[in-house]
Amino acid sequence: MDVTFHVAELPARRGAGWIVGAFALFRAAPLQWIALCAGWIAITVGLLLIPFLGLVVSSLLQPVFFASFAVAAYRQAAGERIVMGDLFRGFRHNVRALVNVGALLLLAQLVVLVLMTTLGLPMIQDSETAGDFDEYVELLRGKEWILFTGIVLTGIVKGALWFAPPLIAFQGMSAMHAVRWSVYAAFANLGAMIVYGTLLSVAFVLGAVPWALGLLVVIPVAAISTYVGYREVFEPGGTPS
Repeated sequence: MDVTFHVAELPARRGAGWIVGAFALFRAAPLQWIALCAGWIAITVGLLLIPFLGLVVSSLLQPVFFASFAVAAYRQAAGERIVMGDLFRGFRHNVRALVNVGALLLLAQLVVLVLMTTLGLPMIQDSETAGDFDEYVELLRGKEWILFTGIVLTGIVKGALWFAPPLIAFQGMSAMHAVRWSVYAAFANLGAMIVYGTLLSVAFVLGAVPWALGLLVVIPVAAISTYVGYREVFEPGGTPS
């Protein structure tokens, strides 16, 4: 690791602080953040409608969008106005590095899926009646631990690479350099990451009840929190390209 680059080791309670800080930024410009996230979701859903290729492209671009969110949050914190064009700021610099992080995440998710299948997780296609949720639940009975294992592994991978997009956006790092620093910072702040991930998961569940209206707040807060966490863990935070 580069000894000139400082990583703060924060107490676990700061994981909650990242969400609080993100909510403060959201509350200052709610309509703009809802618009940014709606645009991101619309693009992602549109890509997913393209068979196979859409899933790949969407996965590769997710770190690019989260870099955009981090830069938008930085600009807002500096007193600048958020505009819809901020959704594409991640595409202006170091796109290849961000896409490489997306490829690494996609590969990791495929490995987790293969592992779950190897352990015996039934696929939807295993049900004689396609799309029959009740039948799939019956097939899953006794194998819930495989699903839980997959969720935990996916969470670990995403948490370990959580800081990579803002590191690339703010510090101009290569993908592998950003990944190494992200993994190091995530484990150095494991308690805060666990608190943050747990509270955010609870917020998503509560936000989805009863008509998912709460997600209008939770999704933007999750997007903004990437920058808030980065700002606290990496000192100095640097300036975006």
